[in-house]
Amino acid sequence: MLHDRILVELDREAGERRSSGGIVIPATAAMGARRLSWSRVVAVGPHARSVQVGDRVLFDADDKAEVEVSGDVYIVMRERDIHAVAAERVGEEATGLYL
Repeated sequence: MLHDRILVELDREAGERRSSGGIVIPATAAMGARRLSWSRVVAVGPHARSVQVGDRVLFDADDKAEVEVSGDVYIVMRERDIHAVAAERVGEEATGLYL
């Protein structure tokens, strides 16, 4: 990865969802509001400051660039396009989420 770019894997569970009544809602269904997505970081560029490989990041799925590598689909984005990071490396006194 170059500069501040990061590579995240697509969350397989984020596709179809089930309503409380058991109705399957496809990933292509239109939502009333924008829905943010969580994904795991696979690679980071040398200038990414707040993200490390293995972190989970929250981002807007509409602002994504998909790329296929060896048959797997990943998302490439800039670090500034991330809304939140969930990381285990944050100290015990912290919440585990930081912006």
